[in-house]
Amino acid sequence: MNLHLSNLEIIVRLLLSVFCSGLIGFNREQKNHSAGIRTHILVCVGACIVAMIQKEIGFNSLMMAAKYPRFSGVIRADEARLIAQVVSGVGFLGAGTILVHHQVVRGLTTAASLWTVAGLGLAIGMGNYNIAIAGTIVIFLVLGVLKRVLHITPVKKIMIQYRHRKETKEFIQNYFDEHNITVRDVNFNVDQSDADNHIYTNVYDIELPSKINYADIIEDISMNENIMSIRMISV
Repeated sequence: MNLHLSNLEIIVRLLLSVFCSGLIGFNREQKNHSAGIRTHILVCVGACIVAMIQKEIGFNSLMMAAKYPRFSGVIRADEARLIAQVVSGVGFLGAGTILVHHQVVRGLTTAASLWTVAGLGLAIGMGNYNIAIAGTIVIFLVLGVLKRVLHITPVKKIMIQYRHRKETKEFIQNYFDEHNITVRDVNFNVDQSDADNHIYTNVYDIELPSKINYADIIEDISMNENIMSIRMISV
């Protein structure tokens, strides 16, 4: 019985890891995310290589135990040791793709996809092809199809401070109407800095269409000269 991976099997596993992770990476690169097809492939192939090394360590331990039975009690090969390091290590790589810009968190899905393709690489490297192929299909469906099936409207809460109540309120409302932004609720507050100037504070609960970016809303509204401050409020 051959306890080592053949050259053909190594090549097949590496090519399968390239194919599976390439599908996931292609989806991310199409949507212009920070980690694209090459990053996903490298993560998956790297995990596959580590898993195959772990397999070889296990095979070598079995051969040593068979060759030297008196040492079989002290020979150990933990198949989860290197795999555990990959799972935790890819977490740091994924964290590097998460960005916070204008209090908006981006890159969570890309970080998650990197972590999952590492899992695909481990499954392929360990020879669990059915798990790898089924996992690839599920991940691809989640990234490419689920968003089209489930129409979830994100709700945000923003606070806007401004002057010149009438014209600025009209500008804000017109902006919301033009971009199909639904205002679910709004709270008003007025601060009088002196006898002639009033500072108005509105807190809006808004529903965003799927194609509009929250950071763009902040930037567009802040361009108005009457806007003094605009920021997201955590809920």
